[in-house]
Amino acid sequence: MIYVLLDGIGDLPHPDLKGATPLSYAKTPNLDRLARNGSIGEVISVGKGIAPQSDIAVFNMLGYRFSTGAYVGRGVIEAIGIGIDFKSGDLALRGNFATVNDENIIVDRRAGRKIEREDTLAIARELEEKVRFSDQKASVVVAPTIGHRVIVRIRYDGKFLSPDISNTDPAYARIGGMGVAKAVGDYLKIEKSLPLNESSSAKLSASLVNEFTEQSLAIMKKSQINKIRVGKGKKPLTGILLRDAGNEFPYVVPINQLHGMKFSCIVDMPVEIGIANVLKMQPFSGGGLTDYEQKAQIAAKAMETQNAIYVHIKGPDEFGHDGDAVGKMKNIEEIDKRFFGMLLDNIDTSKVALVVSGDHSTPCINKSHSDDPVPVLVSGDSVKKDGTTRFTEDQAKRGKIGLLAGADVIKTAIKLIKSQR
Repeated sequence: MIYVLLDGIGDLPHPDLKGATPLSYAKTPNLDRLARNGSIGEVISVGKGIAPQSDIAVFNMLGYRFSTGAYVGRGVIEAIGIGIDFKSGDLALRGNFATVNDENIIVDRRAGRKIEREDTLAIARELEEKVRFSDQKASVVVAPTIGHRVIVRIRYDGKFLSPDISNTDPAYARIGGMGVAKAVGDYLKIEKSLPLNESSSAKLSASLVNEFTEQSLAIMKKSQINKIRVGKGKKPLTGILLRDAGNEFPYVVPINQLHGMKFSCIVDMPVEIGIANVLKMQPFSGGGLTDYEQKAQIAAKAMETQNAIYVHIKGPDEFGHDGDAVGKMKNIEEIDKRFFGMLLDNIDTSKVALVVSGDHSTPCINKSHSDDPVPVLVSGDSVKKDGTTRFTEDQAKRGKIGLLAGADVIKTAIKLIKSQR
């Protein structure tokens, strides 16, 4: 089984595409071929009313449910993914390098998105050198990852910090340890972190996060790096939006034990790498983010030694966040041609089944994640056909699989694949 998650693939009708979604408007002959050779349905990755971030969405789509408050937070998962020094009791937070004005109003949540790594590394070094907490037992590590993304790790010698604090990023709420996208307008301001209970550790954590935020704002606005960026017509990195605090390593049943299969993966982003490490999946290198042909070839080759591989494809989600429906549609066409076309050229569908879905929807009209369902497709010669012909939101509503919870996708797919053997 090759299990492909297309990041942020789900969408809503858009006027730029004559009222169609990017997925339905796109020309996708290879996904159409897979749809004709299988059954389709819908999936809500985490839960109705929850617009999930990718971390908790992917965990659910891989078969994992977390009880209220049991999830460690995206900050920890990405810290594990990039391999920074993190131990239980530290506070790890996911951040965005953003552009903010003098009133700390957010001008651009991603500072133009395309940010040179040398700039983020230089800003990070400057923050680590110049941020000084009022209590000398506290220290900070600022670790840029890809583009606008950054991990902030705060440590307090001799004390466990608490993750029970609110985000400074106004676009995300924290519910039961999960990051959930909020319905927000265009006028957003960096918020103060608040303790979510009366414990001394939660109050200390919120205080340290606020100290870091206040000092980093002042340091970044004066940074020579930003003066150079502005001189080149680029957006400055003048704030860090923090969310999804966590303070301990997660301990879950490994994925091979959960599903009784031999899973491997092809993943690129720190959050997916962190998830793979936590679930003990064997990683395969698939080149860069858009090396779609290479990822397809590696996935097909892995079927010689594995009986399942999870492939996470970036691309659609970023166009969704940018509100670019035409760009998202074209990216879907590129993935269909270069990834799925190559994959179908290199596998025998009588021996290998494909499961295709997304981790969540990122509607272009919203520019953010939503709780809208995404299509899920189980395809292979052994799978009973349901007469659907395309992998689209509309046909998914009529498919025989019906509506699934994300955590039930893999076990449902296994049953469909085995049922006709």
